[in-house]
This record gives sequence, C-alpha cells and structure tokens, in this order.
Amino acid sequence: MLEGRCLLTSREITSLCHPESKWSYMTCMIDLNGKRPLEIDGDDDCHHQRNKSLKLSNSRKTAGTSREQSDDDQGSDDNLQSEDNHQADDHQQSNAGHSSDLDSLIQPIGRDNSISCLIRCSRSDYGSIASLNQSFRSLIRSGELYRLRRLNGVIEHWVYFSCHLLEWEAFDPIRRRWMHLPRMTSNECFMCSDKESLAVGTELLVFGRELTAHHISHVIYRYSILTNSWSSGMRMNAPRCLFGSASLGEIAILAGGSDLEGNILSSAEMYNSETQTWKVLPSMKNPRKMCSGVFMDGKFYVIGGIGGSDSKVLTCGEEYDLETETWTEIPNMSPARGGAARGTEMPASAEAPPLVAVVNNELYAADYADMEVRKYDKERRLWFTIGRLPERANSMNGWGLAFRACGDRLIVIGGPKASGEGFIELNSWVPSEGPPQWNLLARKQSANFVYNCAVMGC
Repeated sequence: MLEGRCLLTSREITSLCHPESKWSYMTCMIDLNGKRPLEIDGDDDCHHQRNKSLKLSNSRKTAGTSREQSDDDQGSDDNLQSEDNHQADDHQQSNAGHSSDLDSLIQPIGRDNSISCLIRCSRSDYGSIASLNQSFRSLIRSGELYRLRRLNGVIEHWVYFSCHLLEWEAFDPIRRRWMHLPRMTSNECFMCSDKESLAVGTELLVFGRELTAHHISHVIYRYSILTNSWSSGMRMNAPRCLFGSASLGEIAILAGGSDLEGNILSSAEMYNSETQTWKVLPSMKNPRKMCSGVFMDGKFYVIGGIGGSDSKVLTCGEEYDLETETWTEIPNMSPARGGAARGTEMPASAEAPPLVAVVNNELYAADYADMEVRKYDKERRLWFTIGRLPERANSMNGWGLAFRACGDRLIVIGGPKASGEGFIELNSWVPSEGPPQWNLLARKQSANFVYNCAVMGC
C-alpha cells in the first residue's frame, strides 16, 4: 500500500525493476511542487488517488504496442540519445521476462499502481523511464500514458516554435529546458511557402505547400513526440492555408482559409489525433482567411480575418457549438486593428491575424502597435486594455511575434529588432495573479523572428 507522498527515487525504482537497465540515474518523482499545470486533487496521498477512477481498463491491451521508429523525445537531448544506446538490448530480451515486465512494470506495487504513479511523473523524465527496459519503453511509445494523463487531468504544456525555416525547437517552461527537434525534410517550395502550425494530442502539425511532379499541392507534416520523428501524407478533405485553428485535448478544428486558387473558404474540419482522421463540419456563415481560432467554454471560436468579395477586414467572430453542430455569428468580436494599421491605408493582408489566446476561459489579445494587452468582456462583448506587453516584444505588423496560452499563463515570444542573428525572449504572465507583470522565462541566441509557434498540452 502506498501512503503519504508517493516518491520513487532512482535507487528504489531500479531495484524494483528487472536488472536489464544500464542507467545509474533516473528521476521519477511524484512530487508536484513547482508544477503549476499539474492540478491534481489529493496529490499528497497516492492511496487516495488509487480510489479515484483512473480509466485503466485498456492498459493491458495496449501496453505491449511499440512504434518501430527510433529516438524518443520525452525530455532533453540526453534522453533522445539514450534510446540509441539501448536499441540492441531489445533483441536480447527473453519472452518470459518480457511477459513478466508487461504484467507488473514495478512488480511490488502492481501494474495499475505503477501506471498511476507514472502518469504523474514529468514527461521530461519519460525518455529516462523508457530506458529502464522494454516494458517501460513500449508503454511510453504506445501513447497510453498520455491518454491516461488527459483522462485524469494531468497536463504539462511545452512550447514549440520555429525561428529558422524547417527547424523547430521545444521549450519546457517547468524545467526551463530547450530541445531541438529533428530537421524537417521538405523541398524549397514548402520552406518558402506560408505555413500554419497546430499542436494537438501528442502531435505537432505543420501545414504548407509543396511542389511535387511539377504540381503544387497542400501538404501536412506531422511530428510525433512518441517517435521523435516527422512524417507526411495526411490530407484534409478540403486542403487550405491561412486558416484559423485551435485544439482541445485530442481534437482540433480548422476553419476558413484559402485554397490553391486563392478562393476564400467558409468550410471547416475537425481532426482527431487518436485516429488521425478528418471530419467535415458545417460551414461558417462567412468565408474568411487570415483569421484566428480558440477554444473557450468548450466551444470553438473563429475571430477576425479577411472576407467578402472586396477582401475587407472582418470584425465579427463565429462560435461553433460542438454539441448542436451549429455556428453563431458574434459581432465586434475581433480586437481593433493596431494603431499603425488604423492610421494608414495599409492593405488588410499586410497585418498578421489577430494575436489572441485563452487562459481559464478568458480571451486575451495582444495589440502589437500600441504594445498593449486587452481582455474580452464576454457579457458586454467588448475589449478593454488591462496592461502592457513586454518592452522588447517587437514585430512587423504583428508578424514574427508569438502570443499564446500556456496552461494558466500567457506567453510572449519575440525579440528586439536586429539585423542578422539576435536573440529571442520568452516572457510569461499569470492573469489570475493580477495586472500584467511579465517574467522572463528564458533568453536564447537565435533569429528574432518567430515564424510559427504552438503549445502542446499533454
């Protein structure tokens, strides 16, 4: 029986597992201090946690499922490299030992209790845990732990962004670690085309255009944290670019955008990362492109964009109810355009889509021109200013600046204007703690223009 704070040290967990691991150090702490996104009731008592419904009925069916690709990306560059060192071990394991591992994981406490503890480990540690033996490795790669984390409200948010074409980095704001993703393998057309990004489930999706056999077509590249690799080939029912999108758990909705002929779309689709399938949704009331999307109060919203025969800026938003499968137009939901755009005849397409994000079901926007943060009053349906953006969060008409929700905080990623190599800063603010007071999370030497950014919560 596990009582009190549930803590597994490296020495204890190594002794509990079969002695096939060569790791002398492994951190698996069930200590949630400092992990603000992990809001689990009763985390001080693992015995109490076992009495809660942990949705483990399918665990024995999926634990042995493994991906046939190498290199787990579950924490740091060291974790990525550790998998290579243990590939040869897989072929030397006996069937009897393998079966025993699958049944128990940490033998003295049983499989279900083992998984109950593992889902509360930081996912930064999953690379090390996967190196213990084949059973842990199969469990991590199957994605089962992430499904159970989602069912039990255990979520860590990592930031994925690209400041160099075809290159992506990840940042863990809890441990403040940087990680390099494998370089994308695509052609020049994709590298130079407009790209959108979206994190859903355990996947990072990057949308763009590619030249194949003298024909330009839309393409989606998919990065999986389970395999630390990119793949392509997924297609929407109606391929598009410049759309609005957002994710909620394992699903994401994409709406609007434009097709290869430049036609502005009103259609929408839902993606399920568990099944990797697309579902056509009812069309919006207004065609629009260069719009933004968010989930708020369990509903999907499309905000702003360009639409109509004259390609004018749209001030309305639209709400999609997943239960009734209907769209409702909401007037004046788009935040006002930046000061520079208001005072000039700047083309509508020259300005970035609305920089909006939702924290605790409250909608915020970044006014890049006036360097202000605004909040949306859902009752009165109007925007009001609540504070300032970080001083060095520069942009080009909103382009090159990331404004995202990351768990219970807002983050701004950008850097001062500079020619050539400069640096970027990650600043964060927790709205529940009062007016905007930005804290510098990290600074990194890099190109200071953020091409794409997405936040993955899993």
